Amino acid sequence: MLENKNLYALYNALIVKPIEEQETNYGSIVVPDLGNEKNKIGEVVDVGEGHYSATGAWIPTTCKKGDLVVLPTQGFTKFEFKGEEYFIGPENQVLAVISEEKPKSKELPF
Repeated sequence: MLENKNLYALYNALIVKPIEEQETNYGSIVVPDLGNEKNKIGEVVDVGEGHYSATGAWIPTTCKKGDLVVLPTQGFTKFEFKGEEYFIGPENQVLAVISEEKPKSKELPF
């Protein structure tokens, strides 16, 4: 049913594919990080175009496909599509963008 369908972000939403973190090894013992809930790091795979503010001004999204982002521990919806795990949520809940250089001030929305 979903074989020939695609997943697209709407409004100011982002679709993020999580990057798997490594488990800690102590010799031959593998210690998964089950007890510590950490922020997720993922790659943006689709971005909505933006949204209108309360005053009617158009606010475009600033994240782009391919950006590495830090997501909060709660807030984004976990979604499985075609056997892959994704997180879907609004751009304003992204905690940070991981980049080699800081964007120029005119690229920021504020």
